[in-house]
Amino acid sequence: MEVTTLTSKGQVTIPKHIRDALQLKGGDKIAFRLGPDGVRLMPQTLKARDLFGILERPGKRKALSVEQMDAAVERSLKRRRK
Repeated sequence: MEVTTLTSKGQVTIPKHIRDALQLKGGDKIAFRLGPDGVRLMPQTLKARDLFGILERPGKRKALSVEQMDAAVERSLKRRRK
C-alpha cells in the first residue's frame, strides 16, 4: 500500500508505479468514483489504439453509425474501468 500526502490545495501525487500501470501521463484526465469499498480511480484519456477496428474496412464489414461508434467507445471505457 502506498501513502501520499494531501496538500492544502487538495492535491496528491499518484505513485509512479500506479501511474505506469494505468499508463497515465501529464495532462491525462482521471475520474474518481466513490463506492461501498472505497474510491476507484479511472483514467479517462482515450487513446487512438482503443478505437482500432471500429471503422469500416472494405470487404470486411458494414460501416458503423456514429451511435454504434459511441457505444463501442463506451464499452471499451467500461472494460478499462473494471
